[in-house]
Amino acid sequence: MKTKTAYGLNWLPLVVILLIATFFWHIAPPTGLNPAAWHSAIIFVATIVCIVANVLPIGAIGIISITIFALTYAAGDTTASGAIQTALSDLNSSLIWLIVVAFMIARGFIKTGLGRRIALQMIRILGKRTLGLAYGLALADLILSPAMPSNTARCGGVIYPIADSLARSFDSRPEDASRNKIGTFLITCIGNVNDITAAMFMTAYTGNLLAVKLAANAGVTITWGSWFAAAVVPCLISLSIVPLLVYWLTKPEIRHTPDAPKLAISELQKMGSMGRSEWLMLTTVLLLLVLWIFGDLLGVDATTASFVGLSFLLLTGVLSWEDIKSEKGAWDTLIWFAALLMMANQLKKLGFTSWFGDLIGNSIGHMMHGTSWVLVLLLLNAAYFYTHYFFASGNAQIAALYAVFLGVGINLNIPPVPMAFMLAFTSSLYCSLTQYTHARGPILFGAGYVPTATWWRIGFVVSLLNQAVFMTAGLLWWKAIGLF
Repeated sequence: MKTKTAYGLNWLPLVVILLIATFFWHIAPPTGLNPAAWHSAIIFVATIVCIVANVLPIGAIGIISITIFALTYAAGDTTASGAIQTALSDLNSSLIWLIVVAFMIARGFIKTGLGRRIALQMIRILGKRTLGLAYGLALADLILSPAMPSNTARCGGVIYPIADSLARSFDSRPEDASRNKIGTFLITCIGNVNDITAAMFMTAYTGNLLAVKLAANAGVTITWGSWFAAAVVPCLISLSIVPLLVYWLTKPEIRHTPDAPKLAISELQKMGSMGRSEWLMLTTVLLLLVLWIFGDLLGVDATTASFVGLSFLLLTGVLSWEDIKSEKGAWDTLIWFAALLMMANQLKKLGFTSWFGDLIGNSIGHMMHGTSWVLVLLLLNAAYFYTHYFFASGNAQIAALYAVFLGVGINLNIPPVPMAFMLAFTSSLYCSLTQYTHARGPILFGAGYVPTATWWRIGFVVSLLNQAVFMTAGLLWWKAIGLF
């Protein structure tokens, strides 16, 4: 039955969500919660469910949620003007503007062609074997990731078109069994690798920055440098193993690809030598990395650094104001991110997060009494990881559950810093569990190279590997660098 209107409203799920939310709205709050906290939680959960159910585009849901929150919010002596100020409070968050500006900077990779050039160079160097192609694309993704916060744009906009072209050049097509020659392997691999590169840098995925903000609310401060220091060892281990694992699981029929470097060289020749705009884009990336890594020493905030990079691109003409205005993903993110972050902050302020965390923590605490905190961390992280089967958005799960799981872990005496980092990295690593659990999924799955059963099987096996790496090498590394 068709439930979407011509303008994209999925009305049937919306009606169901509204009816359920209205029912709970008129129920007395549970013991320990005031009405403001209870009602805010209902709006927040309804918003998350609307995102998962794809009721409207996520930015539109954000606008509507801000509106409803402003109309219904009543905490203490809050006035009507105070309610809307609270609802709009996180639109001026420096974290959100870091994401927005980084989206715009990332546009330069695609506009100038620098991202594609980097990927082709990796194929030229490593592409004589099928496995080498995968590692070449992985390295390209890794190089692009620090300055491209949209892993969807990075994987779907830069890496996927090249992988698709390579597959077709070896007569591996999505519509028939020839996909098994090389296409299934390449497409599956770039998706799972993209999760790891997203976890490597704080600015490689929008969800990372949301996790950083929620961790700060719990008293855990994470900087660009501390994120990278914690991520580098476990991420490099996973990055080195995952292509091999996917290669073994998919068993591509073509193992040698001597023509791939020739194809890359041909495409590079068509592009010509690096032009002025590409050199300026490369300079911008290097400038940003210096400012992000050494920002504390230089007295430059991470958001300020991103504005420096964007201003440089505008002054040099690499990006125009029209480019900025047309970056829909950035403006979309500004709205929905502000809405989710505002509600998450209010739930903490009104006591709902601590109440809910205590509720879960006390239950688990009785079951796990006397157990090593490492085992508790393993079980909590696994629960957080596989809950993602029920979410169609990585950011939605972070907004809904990150603070809760972090609070539960801290209440169960897990050291706060490893707990915060483990959940943050998992928030990237769970994106390839299924074809619907991340915005990148429909792009890769829609290409037709990867059957559903294959996607789910490989996604689950890779998830076990990544958790094993982070729970062993990750914890040992964090202990060595003094995180706990």
